[in-house]
Amino acid sequence: MLAGAWVRERTSAARSSSSLSFALGGGRSTNMISFIIPAHDEERLTGRTLSALHTAASALDEPYEVIVVDDASTDATAAVAARHGARLVTVHHRQIASARNAGARHAHGDLLVFVDADTDVSEAVLGAAVRAIRSGAVGGGARARFDGRVPLYGRALMWSWLWLQWFGRLASGCFIYCTRQAFETVGGFDQTLYAAEDVVLSRRLQRLGTFVIVREMVVTSGRTVRSHAGAEALRLLAGVMLRGPRYFRTRRGPWYEPRRDDPGGTV
Repeated sequence: MLAGAWVRERTSAARSSSSLSFALGGGRSTNMISFIIPAHDEERLTGRTLSALHTAASALDEPYEVIVVDDASTDATAAVAARHGARLVTVHHRQIASARNAGARHAHGDLLVFVDADTDVSEAVLGAAVRAIRSGAVGGGARARFDGRVPLYGRALMWSWLWLQWFGRLASGCFIYCTRQAFETVGGFDQTLYAAEDVVLSRRLQRLGTFVIVREMVVTSGRTVRSHAGAEALRLLAGVMLRGPRYFRTRRGPWYEPRRDDPGGTV
């Protein structure tokens, strides 16, 4: 595993481009898993996420690297990443699609696994993803459940998404995997989007080949639904319905607001 190296990427005016070139910044390993974790002010949860990834990959005895993309954090996210043996890529995009693409540019593996900084990935989930790729899939995702208790509207949103995800074969951004070749072919994550870039990438990968949503589940933080009222969620949904895809081309929604305290999290 490559650990502790610091890489700095300059912000480019081309960040809004939806078609990118992903030239490798070093040696390439066809057998390596590259975990890419975008993070903005995630000092509280990043350590748990990284520990889970180390445990899962080590249990499978797979070569791997862990890359944390620190996107304009003002807290100790970078220090937490370094303590947990991650390579650090520093950017100032404040956009999750751009952060994920930056991590992919610095990755050395041919299997890219994108994980949110608040998500725990088990050996079972990772093993299922690796088996899918080795069976010929171009990529896929996993179902997710919230940690801790969440309000009723949060449970309704989660079950609705799980249904859409399963039948639409859509990956959630908290865990999405693909081959490097497929990722490069579709141009990576669409940087004209500030949200829903995971859905768009899913659709593009589906056109290339088999896209597998594994049955095993990751555990992701329910802090957003715990710290927002149902009425706020309805306003967000109304904005999406009224503006359509244009809504996601602006820096809106809870993903880009100042983070609120989690009233009932497990961390």
